Amino acid sequence: MRLSQRTRTLGVLAVATLALSACGTPGSGGGQAATQPTSTSGLATCEPVAGESLVVLEDDKGLQNADNIIPAVNAQVAADHPQVLTLLDAVSASMDTQGLIALNKAVDVDRRTSSEVASEYVADEGLAATDASVGAGTRLTVGAANFSESITLAEIYAAVLRSAGFDAQAQTIGARETYLPALQSGELAVVPEYAATLATYLNSQANGADAPSVASSDVDETVTALTPLAEQSGLVVGTASAAQDQNAFAVTAEFAQEHDLTTLSDLAAACGGLVLAGPPECPERPFCQIGLEEKYGLEIGEFKSFDFALIGQAVRQGDATLGLVTSSDGSLASDA
Repeated sequence: MRLSQRTRTLGVLAVATLALSACGTPGSGGGQAATQPTSTSGLATCEPVAGESLVVLEDDKGLQNADNIIPAVNAQVAADHPQVLTLLDAVSASMDTQGLIALNKAVDVDRRTSSEVASEYVADEGLAATDASVGAGTRLTVGAANFSESITLAEIYAAVLRSAGFDAQAQTIGARETYLPALQSGELAVVPEYAATLATYLNSQANGADAPSVASSDVDETVTALTPLAEQSGLVVGTASAAQDQNAFAVTAEFAQEHDLTTLSDLAAACGGLVLAGPPECPERPFCQIGLEEKYGLEIGEFKSFDFALIGQAVRQGDATLGLVTSSDGSLASDA
């Protein structure tokens, strides 16, 4: 599972405004080295380079599962009101990861409200329905998890549905364990979801915690596996967007430019003895340090443990070369 709030494997979702402190004990908000940076591969030991902005290195070998934004709709609602999926699929078609970063920046960095940002997005993308009467007389509740990205997406869904005449409101519910039963029962009509995480969750429910994974880095394969699991659970999933919120690894723009890097494979070929910043669990997780070493052959010379929200700032300050972030973090916006 990916290292983020939605899977509960590691602490909180990274906030966009990152504190400047970078000292203390592992997991307390500061960082501490496990080893001294060395290179045993014969590659140059590339020292961290401080900088104002971060760039995510492309996961070109598919270490992370495809957590693309996807609408999950109660099956009865989808059957009674097929326009709901049509409207939400249009939202999916409008959105990519850079757009999601911009939405998160507007809320988390610029401190605007999710409802305001959602209304602006719907207007700017021309997502309002052409027929404002198809949903007249039907009340729908759009559920959201308890973090800002989910709330903003739910507000976008609700705004689009209202434009078609539905009496639609967004409501923050909480964790998946709370909102999914409400979606299955019809108390909620729709929830913005994440393809790989939802597929993993439903697969575990249907086939047990030890069932082989059905999620992968391929979004089409992941949605193909997700679709029947959703149907068995009383849900229908729409079209996955190009927007992803998943684990990603970032360096400063200055470091990437100095070493001519765009992908994780580029980094593995150019540098040894890397300083990696991540949450305390990172060295033991297949989607973090273990995956970087086994999938890419990256040589980690030193690991520094930070609270998730402080990893990006540690990389910016030059305390680490490479850091685990979320791909849709608002602080990744070029004008953040």
